[in-house]
Amino acid sequence: MITFLKSNWFVILISVNYLLAISSVITILFRNINPTKTLTYIIALVFFPFLGLMVYYLFGQEYRKNKIFNRKHVLNQDIIKALNKDLEQSSEELEALEGDFLNDKIRLVKLLQKSDKAPLTRCNTVEIIKNGEAKFKRLFQDIENAKHHLHLEYYIIIDDEIGTQFLNLICKKAKEGIEVRLSIDDVGSSISRKMKRKLKDSGVEFYSFMPVLFPKFTGRMNYRNHRKIAIIDGVIGYVGGINIADDYVNKPDRKAYWRDTHLRLEGESVITIQVQFLTNWQFVSDSKIKDLTKKYFPNKACKDNVAVQIAASGPDTDWSNIMDVIFSAINTADDYVYLTTPYFIPNDEIIMALQIASRSGIDVRILIPDESDSIIAKYATNAYLQPLFDANIKVYRYTKGFIHAKTMVIDNVFSTIGTSNMDYRSFNINFEINAVIYDKDKSKELKEIFIEDLKEAKEMNSETWKNRSNIKKLKESFCKLWAPLL
Repeated sequence: MITFLKSNWFVILISVNYLLAISSVITILFRNINPTKTLTYIIALVFFPFLGLMVYYLFGQEYRKNKIFNRKHVLNQDIIKALNKDLEQSSEELEALEGDFLNDKIRLVKLLQKSDKAPLTRCNTVEIIKNGEAKFKRLFQDIENAKHHLHLEYYIIIDDEIGTQFLNLICKKAKEGIEVRLSIDDVGSSISRKMKRKLKDSGVEFYSFMPVLFPKFTGRMNYRNHRKIAIIDGVIGYVGGINIADDYVNKPDRKAYWRDTHLRLEGESVITIQVQFLTNWQFVSDSKIKDLTKKYFPNKACKDNVAVQIAASGPDTDWSNIMDVIFSAINTADDYVYLTTPYFIPNDEIIMALQIASRSGIDVRILIPDESDSIIAKYATNAYLQPLFDANIKVYRYTKGFIHAKTMVIDNVFSTIGTSNMDYRSFNINFEINAVIYDKDKSKELKEIFIEDLKEAKEMNSETWKNRSNIKKLKESFCKLWAPLL
């Protein structure tokens, strides 16, 4: 028997692989998921022994149906129920807003309220922040002024120069008696053992999101927490594309310019961000937060009246909320759609929505990087451009540096800024969070920023694009095949 096993070990392994692969294929077919994803998984399982099984194990599990964690404990607390009840708009109130300034965009408000239980908050001050150097100056000031608590949740924190400043500052605040809770993604972040000890010794409550054994080698092959959240005293909230690392800061001696966008919020929308943080904190700390008090949700006088909804999505939500609201927003456009994204690897629904908008006479423009930080993502993005050109959509490549902003503005009424890229991973796999803003002034401001960014970009020529080499087309087609997994 042993001799037989030694002589035929490879045949046995291959046989076991394909038994498991056949079982997986049957499971995929019964799940009746998107045909593109179905075909991708089947190709991986059939033509890539062992690797295909690993890819399916890492990517193919439907975590939205089998939630990674339960949000009920936090959401069922009396204080959260009361806050949500106070913020929720009645049908009559929504109808009044429809006639006021939202028009057909009221559909988006109702969509998020029903699918994500995300209330429309009216009492908000919204500050759009361009680039990391401006964000860190503002954030560090707010952290320095914190009086009760700091809640911080980031995909990337690296203890380089800016990261060390940030970590030293929150250690200082913890020593002053401020409650500091920090959650980082175990794959995206890199903090030394020495700094982790300092955090613990300073009194910072610190946890990694879904720790992995070899984070440096895991890369993107996991369901990750891609959010960038900072909450100060339950009064101020930050959300957007800027992580905590030197890469996000444009210093005088820096060679590659980094263009990014973030938001600073004050007002009722911070309540929703706080709830999102607390549900995740319960998961990463493996402990229930008992007796949430008003200190985490303080009352604050209303300075401005900017309408904001917080859209969150991930394997803990029933629906792909951010993708749904982006899709619906494009379909409600009457004048223009201006989209900025570092990774454009959309699903068929988004492609079709953009095509229909453009073919209907709407000005659709998309800004993407000229050079990407991922060669595979770059070729995959290129594979999706021809359908845009066919519909006369204008595509621009940002040439000043790398554009990492994730923004969209429509009709001087609707805008969104957040962590979600325009790709399969952000729509279906990662934990993401976006602020959705319904305000003429803020939409005009974001539109002006978009137009300003176009001055540092070149418009792509569809005829020139068609004549690119067959080698490039082959690379693009290969990378597009793996697009649902990127």
